Amino acid sequence: MTVRFRKSSIWLVLVLSCLAGCGNDRSVTPETPATSGNSKSTVGKPLIVTTVGMVTDIVREVVGERGEVLGLLSEGVDPHLYKPTREDVKQLTEADVIFYGGLLLEGRMEETLKKLKSSKPAVGVAESLDQTVLRKPPEFDGHFDPHVWMDVKLWNQCVSAVAKTMADFAPDHAAEFQSRAAAYQQKLDKLDDYVRTSIQSIPEGQRVLVTAHDAFGYFARAYGMEVKSVQGISTESEAGVADVNALVDFLVEHKIGAIFVESSVSDKSLKAVIEGAAKRDWTVKIGGELFSDAMGEAGTYEGTYIGMIDHNATTITRALGGQAPEGGFRSTVEKP
Repeated sequence: MTVRFRKSSIWLVLVLSCLAGCGNDRSVTPETPATSGNSKSTVGKPLIVTTVGMVTDIVREVVGERGEVLGLLSEGVDPHLYKPTREDVKQLTEADVIFYGGLLLEGRMEETLKKLKSSKPAVGVAESLDQTVLRKPPEFDGHFDPHVWMDVKLWNQCVSAVAKTMADFAPDHAAEFQSRAAAYQQKLDKLDDYVRTSIQSIPEGQRVLVTAHDAFGYFARAYGMEVKSVQGISTESEAGVADVNALVDFLVEHKIGAIFVESSVSDKSLKAVIEGAAKRDWTVKIGGELFSDAMGEAGTYEGTYIGMIDHNATTITRALGGQAPEGGFRSTVEKP
């Protein structure tokens, strides 16, 4: 499965988008506070623009009331395929600070984000990690796997990168940023323990995670699972007949009875896998829907990073024969 990554100029994409009218402006609404000419929001706070929800969530945890955080990509949006709109470019240009995933996660926005580094803090949080801890799958054409948030310990380190950037940007509030980051990181430590314990309760022979695209490599490495997918790391790759057949062979041979759909990725290929297994007299069920490149609906528990990972770990554990508390991770921590 070879990943095809587009390397044409992002500026040409943006120009064409503007000429086309940019009808896909759902991530910025008229109610969103406008920014003034000096890049400050109308509420007198610095404007901090983020991309995917996982980044947005940890930035909000660190920043608190010291900034206005605007996330560009809403739930269910695939960052690999997302085309930036006129409003996206405007908000990025007027932002005081920008945080994004990095490692080519935001494929069609990558060049724009990097160009802005010369005029303001623009940080790819995953790019703050030591490269020795990053996955570099051979099928990703020499690039690192950007799905770092699937390993809670690594994402915990990205929180530190956010705190450092904000402390450098607003040194008067550095202590507050560091304190908020430390408190949140303690929660992530507990979440990491929960995920590891839950996954280890799955019978060893069933610790196989089968999904639509390869977003769970870090998860599998960190928590002791084997991961299989019908597509590559980027959803710009396409699954062929050979990919589907190979996965069917694996499921039948290893007697794996559950596979998982993703909230931001089409389930077309997985349906083909289920049908293929049925023709081989092996029943494969959908074990549940997982959050991979996007979190759950805004305002819900699953719409937070902790809720997203809790949901994934708990769903995977139960579907593959492990034991997870009735209320998941949330039931194991103290109530506020």
